[in-house]
Amino acid sequence: MNPIARFLPAAVLVLAASSCHAAIPVYGYRVVHTYPHDRQAFTEGLFYRDGYLYESTGMIGASSIRKVDLATGHVLQQRDLPPPDYGEGIVAWRDKLVELTWQSHKGYTYELDSFRPTGSFRYHGEGWALTAGSRHLYMSDGTPVLRVLDPETLDQVSSIMVTAEGRPVHNLNELEWVKGQIYANVWLTSRIARIDPASGNVVGWIDLAGLGPKPADMIDPTNDVLNGIAYDAKGNRLFVTGKQWPLVYEIRLTGPRR
Repeated sequence: MNPIARFLPAAVLVLAASSCHAAIPVYGYRVVHTYPHDRQAFTEGLFYRDGYLYESTGMIGASSIRKVDLATGHVLQQRDLPPPDYGEGIVAWRDKLVELTWQSHKGYTYELDSFRPTGSFRYHGEGWALTAGSRHLYMSDGTPVLRVLDPETLDQVSSIMVTAEGRPVHNLNELEWVKGQIYANVWLTSRIARIDPASGNVVGWIDLAGLGPKPADMIDPTNDVLNGIAYDAKGNRLFVTGKQWPLVYEIRLTGPRR
């Protein structure tokens, strides 16, 4: 999500809760390939489409939406989001790109091909991340509740309470739809929650401990955390990265263990 502030206690509780519930399988990872990533990109949203990565970046004055060449990391197309908005998650729905902002209580829509603005919409609370299923969009706001949105009107139509062994999972951040599940970065941790959208239950954890640069090699060790999940459904490829990380990682899951 954003620079570390008031949510640290919740993140600590999530880790404590997850470590106590061994019934949920925990998957490891194997790095298949690495790709360059812009070290100045404070990644808030990420998705893969038609051979390209689409990325949103945060920070006031540095927020943008981007189309990125996966192999080289070169930014092929970019639209900046001017202050005072702080860019957050993005998603594509058909030929439309949807972007959230953190605390402005509004989002924006664009033509996917050109990034030409086409409109805006309002919502209460904070905006963190977006992903798309077959019929709906799913939005995180830092709480254990995922909002379910109508992809045409962007109105909220329902919600999903996310729990692990009956306990709410806080700090759900960047989202990705993968084979009928919602993958969610848990902010300030090295874990991704695999969520059943029908029940809200966490049905698996992905432990990415050890991935990414060492703290000494980070621009901002406090804030440069794991964030960003993209899935290539046709190629069955899973990509992850972090805020201001130098690489995007293509990974395959291993395990699980319990």
